[in-house]
Amino acid sequence: MDGRWIPYCGEAPGPDAWLSRWNLDPVLGTGLVLLALALWRLSAARAATSGQLRCLRCAWALTVLLYVSPLCALSSAFFTVRVIHHIALVLAIAPLVAIGLERWLRRLPTPLWACTALAAVAFWTWHAPAPYAAALASVTLYALMQLTLLASATAFWVAVRRSGAVAATGAILATTVLMGLLGALITFAARPLYAPHFASTLSWGVSPLQDQQLAGIVMWAPGSMAYLAAAMWIGWRWMGAERARGLRAEPA
Repeated sequence: MDGRWIPYCGEAPGPDAWLSRWNLDPVLGTGLVLLALALWRLSAARAATSGQLRCLRCAWALTVLLYVSPLCALSSAFFTVRVIHHIALVLAIAPLVAIGLERWLRRLPTPLWACTALAAVAFWTWHAPAPYAAALASVTLYALMQLTLLASATAFWVAVRRSGAVAATGAILATTVLMGLLGALITFAARPLYAPHFASTLSWGVSPLQDQQLAGIVMWAPGSMAYLAAAMWIGWRWMGAERARGLRAEPA
């Protein structure tokens, strides 16, 4: 890999080395230990429900998987793995945090459509070639990328949870379309767009364009389908509640 592109997770590994590439960053490790202690204190003080604690523990475990395990190094090699990281961040960790910290986020102003737009702008911005390349050349910008993706997605899911079924479904469907559109643009690009991966996949026998196309498909299909599944779940619950309300309203 070009010396300019040595991101937070380190230089892109080859197929013979990636399994040994655990991220032992002391700053990250300290943060994870502190978060684990905070979760233990929440549990001991019974300051959160069991469901909220489970969500926060799952979010912590996913963070370890994404940023400590060899998947972190693999995301330096493949744009596809980086996209999977980001999808996990906005579609798994963010909603888990939104549920787990609901008590503390209660007073956060989260207008639904503003949060929807903010999350979409953050996701599109960091997957544009120039900002993406800048983030992989600077640890500070990389941290900013991760934090803004997580924060904007968490605000989006908090807003969705606070909104009525129709509005929440509309916001999720809009996000589904935007995710699919970005994935399609990446998939059908005629040339490689992401400079940090122009050479990082070659030792794996994969061309940068093939890697980019697979990343676009992952964003387009699984990413969009996950949002669509969330919209369908909200719609199903809403219809069930309406059906139950109608049954209660019927005369005996």
